[in-house]
Parts: sequence; structure tokens; C-alpha cells
Amino acid sequence: MNGTGPTPPRIRVLIADDQPLVRRGLSLILSPDPSFEVVGEAEDGAQAVTLARRLRPDVVVMDIRMPVLDGVGATGEIAATVPGCRVLALSTFDLDEYVVGALRAGAYGFLPKDSSPEDLGAAIRTVHAGEAVVAPRLLTRLISTHVRAPSDARPAPTGLAGPGELTPREVDVWRLMATGLDNTEISRALGISLSTVKNYITSIFGKLGVRDRAQAVIAAYESGLVTARAD
Repeated sequence: MNGTGPTPPRIRVLIADDQPLVRRGLSLILSPDPSFEVVGEAEDGAQAVTLARRLRPDVVVMDIRMPVLDGVGATGEIAATVPGCRVLALSTFDLDEYVVGALRAGAYGFLPKDSSPEDLGAAIRTVHAGEAVVAPRLLTRLISTHVRAPSDARPAPTGLAGPGELTPREVDVWRLMATGLDNTEISRALGISLSTVKNYITSIFGKLGVRDRAQAVIAAYESGLVTARAD
């Protein structure tokens, strides 16, 4: 016996992009890695939905701007009808408003198309593990550019935000999260432990009725808790 444990199952990946060369390139990047199995390729959002329902991949690498059905619509349909399948959105542009739509629709993360092969592999693994993939400050720039509160929105008061009541400390954590701080930075800013920050964030997600950090930041801008700074 060599003492090694069983080989973990490969992550089944569906690639969706309207450009054949991009699809082929992504497949060639992922296929040599024993962690991944490319189970299919889709040339538009409608085909991505059909293949996701039939092939049941673990992760869909989804171009946001595609014909027939764009990546936002496809993400929403996959999130609603293919349990356990997670979407990683791809875009040519860092500040693409379509990415915000995809995050709202249920994408677990966003990666620019000029990311390295190593970043792509790491992002797929992270999304497969159920965690969000968006650098906190990029997320804040993206959302502050494309999300605005309604004209009658007021900053969420301490004690009330979204469908559940937040404590004053939870509102502090939510605000700092929305300004681009990661968990370690929030811990330092508030003088509390990292585990306490994580507990607060879990509670915030539950009370806001959101799934992840990206959706919580969107909610913060939509509620007026934070506002975009003028350039």
C-alpha cells in the first residue's frame, strides 16, 4: 500500500461560450488536469440550459454575452432547475453590468476572460466547494457601478434590513463587507475575531435572504445602506 487515500471524483464541467475558439481553448486548459472532466460544450445560453439539465455538471463556465439566451437568463434557469450545479460567469469586461445580473440570478462567481489558467482552475474548485469567487474590491467596484438604490430608498437603519432584523453590529459588518473589505479586514476594523465575523456574515445572509457575499453587497447598494462614490 502506498498510503494515499482514494482519488476524489473529478469535477464535471460544462463550457458555454458562443465563440468556438474560446470553448476549445477552455477545454484544452481543463482537460489535462485530472481534477476536471469537460462533459460538454454549449454555443449559446439555451443550449447551456439543455445540456446542464441532461448532463448534470458540477460547474458551468458561462460566458455572459451569448445569443439566443444570454448568460444571465441561462444562469437563472440552471440555478432554478439543476440542483447542485454551480455557475461561474465569464466576461471580457471587468465592470460588465451583465455580471451583476448573473450574480443576482444565482452565479457563484465571476472571472474576467483574461484570467490565467491557474486562476480558472482555482475558481472552478472554489465554486464547486460552494464558495463565491469574486475579489471583494472588484465586486464592490462592479456593483457600485451598476446598482443604484431606488430614489425613495433610505439607508437601512440599525435593527432592520431586508426581510429580517439585523442587530447594530450586523449592520456594521454588512456595511464594511459592501465597501470591499474581506473578512480579515472586517475583523481588524471592528476589533473582533475572524470566527465572530464569519458568524455575523452567516446570520446576515440568513436575515437578508441572500445566498452569498455578492448578493449581500448588491442588497446593500439597493437598500441605500451604502452608495457609490462619485469618480
